Amino acid sequence: MVLQVIGFDGDDTLWHNERIFTLTQERVRAMLSRYVPPELVDQSLLATEIRNLAAFGYGIKGFTLSMIETAIEVSKGRIGGTEIREILNAGREMLAHPVELLPDVREVLEELSAGTRLLLITKGDLFDQESKIARSGLVNLFWRVEVVSEKDEASYARVLARHAIPPEHFLMIGNSLRSDILPVVAIGGRAVHVPYHTTWAHEHVEVDELHHNGFWRLERLRDLPALVDQVRGAAPSE
Repeated sequence: MVLQVIGFDGDDTLWHNERIFTLTQERVRAMLSRYVPPELVDQSLLATEIRNLAAFGYGIKGFTLSMIETAIEVSKGRIGGTEIREILNAGREMLAHPVELLPDVREVLEELSAGTRLLLITKGDLFDQESKIARSGLVNLFWRVEVVSEKDEASYARVLARHAIPPEHFLMIGNSLRSDILPVVAIGGRAVHVPYHTTWAHEHVEVDELHHNGFWRLERLRDLPALVDQVRGAAPSE
């Protein structure tokens, strides 16, 4: 494989993200458990988040609005202003949370960037993503940075076309099969799945959807440079 560009996801591939959402959801679940059982809070919040994606997109701001809407729904309007303010404060705390890199990230990026152009492709709220990228201290290791509202086949095709990258010469690295792996493989690229220990339910992929060849799986990012060397001369394998 002629490898021109390696793409990286940001959230939960380069830095922790999902655990911040999980901890905040636990706080809201506890707050609302006096209205409904905790599992119903989780179900309602997930349904609200998915319903609101088209209006609010991905990210902390949309999550905060969905938490407020869920609180109103499950309490049947009995939620008080003090509790709503607590949810808003939780959202602000999420936005201000320090960017914590995952193990070996800087070393791997430094090694790979010495010989290959790196492209960061992350989705979510533009303000939040730009802030996290800047605070990560990694931006100088990337040739280009793209913040997109969705990661699907059309989005990847537009990004690659904008930078004149043939899909067959592109390798994407990410933790989400739905967002980082399957769309890239579907347009002719290759990908490496590095799973994070927690996955948002909306990003879950059923086994019968994994019908593509063209991606690899690693348990840790530190093994990526060796795999990249292998990929350059190997046939695609699942």
